[in-house]
Formats: sequence, structure tokens, C-alpha cells
Amino acid sequence: MAESSASNQKLLLTGASGFVGGFVRQEARCIPLSLNGEEVDLRNVRDTNDAIDQIRPDTVLHLAAQTFVPRSFDDPLETFEINFLGTYNLLAALKKIGFAGRFLLVSTGDAYGSVAPELLPITEAQPPRPRNPYAVSKVAAEALCFQWNQTAGFETMIARPFNHVGPGQREDFVISGFAKQIAAIKHGAQPAVIEAGDLDVTRDFLDVRDVVRAYLLLLQDGHAGETYNICSGTERSIRSLLEKMLELAEVDAEIKINPAKFRPLEQRRVVGDASKLCRHTGWQPSYSIEQTLQDTIHSWEYQTA
Repeated sequence: MAESSASNQKLLLTGASGFVGGFVRQEARCIPLSLNGEEVDLRNVRDTNDAIDQIRPDTVLHLAAQTFVPRSFDDPLETFEINFLGTYNLLAALKKIGFAGRFLLVSTGDAYGSVAPELLPITEAQPPRPRNPYAVSKVAAEALCFQWNQTAGFETMIARPFNHVGPGQREDFVISGFAKQIAAIKHGAQPAVIEAGDLDVTRDFLDVRDVVRAYLLLLQDGHAGETYNICSGTERSIRSLLEKMLELAEVDAEIKINPAKFRPLEQRRVVGDASKLCRHTGWQPSYSIEQTLQDTIHSWEYQTA
């Protein structure tokens, strides 16, 4: 059976087939949550119980989630079932086998929701005020994990990653969507026009590889019962990132604003503070934003060629 190289214990990974899960599998020896070779849907209680009984992990990194905000508005019940009830089913299955190890729930920086500009950068002391069904489902899952930390003997921790990006991300996320369009323009597959939503909001972007390293360090050195921001600490507008991507790719394109891409109740400015994570684990980001953007563009160029 595979083991985590960091702790020499069996590390269970949910969401192993997703964008972030692929990078976790590159960095750590882990066991995907699967049954008979198929990834388990955490909404299926029987399959979840059977898989956990077979794997019997020592440590859990819980990535599996419905993470796309627009989809959460289209089908909030599905989002809640996957993100909250799925987490409950996982915790309950672990309890049945007597699990008492470390459990990291990957939540979201979107949990903070509405934050006044004078309260930036966002620290973990900021109370959650979620503004969309996705964030609500994650805050509920956080509360559940905190309760299990108190009553079930699990060493649960919460990670709140802010926007992360990198090669292989789906095109319905903003930076990857830009990268796909830029790659297509560069290869003559579409006219030199970039379709975009609201470019004047700001976000805190971090390379997915730095995010994954933070998760693994938290499983090793994080404090049970604690919540950790994972972010760069740098505020950047979507416009500035798009302009940087065009510059890096040496592409000249018209930018066309599509109001249909604007999100309801959009937080105008976001920037986080990861100093607690740094203090507890020694983590520091290692990828520059230029490297991240370049790698993301190259990933789409490879697919477009």
C-alpha cells in the first residue's frame, strides 16, 4: 500500500483526479479514494464506507468538492450535497474504522465573503460572511470539521486557499480561460480578441504548486483545530494579469468585455495574509506570478498545437 513520504503514514487523498489533486500526487505518495478502480462519490454512503474500510488511512487530505461558483448558483443543492454532506459522510466513515489522525479540509478564501477595504489584508481572525452557495457550503463543512475536532478525537485543520492557478486548470477559471484564448490566438485558431468579464476586481493569486506544498506542510506541522490562509499576500487586478499574459505570450489582442461573465455580489478587492501559515510551517511561496502565468499559457499551447 502506498504511503506518504513525509510522515511514513497512509495518506488518503479525496479529489485525486482534479486539478489540484494531480499536483498532490506528483509531490506525495498518497492513496486516492477509490473502490474497484473507480473514484468514489462521497455522496454515496455505502461506497464511501467500503473504500475507507479497505484503505484505513492514517492521514487525510480532503480536496473533493464542487468549486465553481457560477455552478453553485445554478444548483446550490448539488453543491451543498457534495461539499457538506460529502464531508460528513467521509468523517462518519473514518469514525467507523477508529480513525484518530490528522485531517485537512480544503475550504476556500471565498469563505470570508464581504470584507471592507480597510480590513485588508484578510487574516484568519476575520469572521466568515459567505456571499455565494459555494462559500456557504464550505463554511458549513468547516464548522462540521471543527466540531469533530472537539468531539471525535480527529486532528482536523482547515485550509483556506485563495485563488490558485497553474498548468492544467479548467478553462472556466479566469486566468486559465485567458491562457486558452491567448494560445488559440497565437496558433491562429481564433481571431485576436479576448473575451473577458470584470477586469477591475482584484484577487490574490498563488501558484497551485505552492498551494500543494502548503497542504503537505500543514499535514506535517499544522496545529489541530486551527484555520490557515494560503495566499501570496499580493493584490493584483484581473486586468493587470491579462496584460501581463499578453506581454509574456507576445500577443496583441483586442479585449472585449462580456457583461454575461460578471458575477453577482462580486467582492471588489481581495488580498490575504498567510503569516500564520508561515509561522507554523515555515512555508513561503516559491513561484513568481510571471512563471505561473507563463506555465499556464504553455500548457494551453501544448493542447492547442
